[in-house]
Amino acid sequence: MKSDENGTDVNVEKARKHGGSEEERKTWFPRRIQDLDHTPSNTLSFGTDLDPDHPGFNDPIYRKRRKEIIEIAVNYRHGQPIPKVEYNTEEVATWSTIFRHMTQLHPTHACLEFNNMFSLMVEHCGYKENVIPQLQDVSDFLYSRTGFTLRPVAGFLSFRDFLAGLAFRVLHATQYIRHSSKPMYTPEPDACHELLGHAPLLADASFADFAQQIGLASLGVSDECIKRLGVCFWYTFEFGLCRQDGKLRAYGGALLSSFGELEHCFSDQSVMKPFDPPKTALEEHPITKYQHVYFVSESIEEAKQKLLDYTKTIPRSFVVSYDPSDRRIEIINS
Repeated sequence: MKSDENGTDVNVEKARKHGGSEEERKTWFPRRIQDLDHTPSNTLSFGTDLDPDHPGFNDPIYRKRRKEIIEIAVNYRHGQPIPKVEYNTEEVATWSTIFRHMTQLHPTHACLEFNNMFSLMVEHCGYKENVIPQLQDVSDFLYSRTGFTLRPVAGFLSFRDFLAGLAFRVLHATQYIRHSSKPMYTPEPDACHELLGHAPLLADASFADFAQQIGLASLGVSDECIKRLGVCFWYTFEFGLCRQDGKLRAYGGALLSSFGELEHCFSDQSVMKPFDPPKTALEEHPITKYQHVYFVSESIEEAKQKLLDYTKTIPRSFVVSYDPSDRRIEIINS
């Protein structure tokens, strides 16, 4: 549960502004895409406040630069064009290192859907070793294919707020670049993670539907259910693995944007388990180090079906539907 400095549940506080009964206030969630304006700066960690073990903690130049880029997310409102970031030489060099290594691993380690979409990102979004794509350009391309858009965010969001964005086909995406001292891995999302890991698969219609359906299932459910659904999301959307043509392939965005973790995942140091949502939901999920276990499905479609079946067991007194014409959530009492 996300609380402010006074200990107030942020989601409940948002709800109080909208009126309604006490129960409605506890389960408030965005109904219009404009309501996502409440969440961009509600980060759980990182943002401008770095932990002492963060690679950039003792680098004042990096922290200042990061704060400048984060201001874009803090001030952004729905409907505005996403401001461009003029990335500096060090940031481009970090991107180049990651891009070069990841594009060497993708053909043998990434799922077929990702590789097919990645070639389109190169063709239409300017993905290059020496150029960091702009969020707005990528967002426009995704919208033209699947209706997904990108929205700048200041740092690591709670599961509740992040999943709520997916319900509207919105991926909250950071624009800053990880610290140059450790390009192999980042303890948080950064632009390399969003653009190399997540964006390509959101150009695939089936996977985009998968992401939105998880988001819709999260709306208005209890904190305990959010936690369990979030862990399942973590081990699919972020760290998911599947089998294709008899080989293990990654489809999770965190794996597809971290050559350190991807190599670790495919090494004999990792533990593999079958993806089983009721059991997977109870696993620990480390955020600032490599995962201790990974979950494998026989296909992305199997993972999707298992997770959607699991969402049907989550208690909720109503159902929701998404109206794409005005990007609004409709509630059907049940």
